[in-house]
Amino acid sequence: MTRFVASQPRVRRAHLSTRPRRAYRMVMPALADRFWTPEDILALPDDGARHECIDGVHLVTPTPRMDHQRVAMALARRLRAFAEQLRLGEVFELPGDLRLEQTALVQPDVFVIRQLPGSRRPRSWSEVTSLWLAVEVLSPSTARTDRTRKRALYQRTDVGEYWIVDADARVVERWRADDSRPEILSGSMTWQPMPDHPALVIDLDALFAEVYGDDDPVTPSPPASAAPG
Repeated sequence: MTRFVASQPRVRRAHLSTRPRRAYRMVMPALADRFWTPEDILALPDDGARHECIDGVHLVTPTPRMDHQRVAMALARRLRAFAEQLRLGEVFELPGDLRLEQTALVQPDVFVIRQLPGSRRPRSWSEVTSLWLAVEVLSPSTARTDRTRKRALYQRTDVGEYWIVDADARVVERWRADDSRPEILSGSMTWQPMPDHPALVIDLDALFAEVYGDDDPVTPSPPASAAPG
């Protein structure tokens, strides 16, 4: 169950476990001998994969697993109800080509955009340069990039918070602009994008139970090491 509260509780900052777990494959840059621009990415034919670029590196991600999409949709539903009540902006799910820098074009799994001046809604992705929140759900092919290249991009641009959802470990890693290490959140978490407004409380246990089903329990894995790259 998702509820709104008037303030955000203090969350203990923890270090991620370094216990071994299933190895993740890095998203492989394509044609690394050239400098890729957002225009190059947008000119590519639609082949069903996710194409992004950060600092000239072309990143290609295969179609995500079904549980990956279920996690993204379950989280987006909770965020959407909250954003609509507070009139924060709009909640979107992949795909959406966001050009947060001149040399970067990314497609977060879930993201919350801010309204433009005059409470106007953007009419194209090119108008979106500021986010309340960006979320990436870890996949075997994206874990390293999500925690390094994308984390660095989101921290240095106008993104309020960046969440990395580790569905295997059933935790969320929360990053803010000045963080050198993430907050590791389990059980439940809060999000309060505007200090003088109510906060959203997300029951993470309920979210993951919804994704995996009560009749198909999954034993959480220890979170992978997420030391900044």
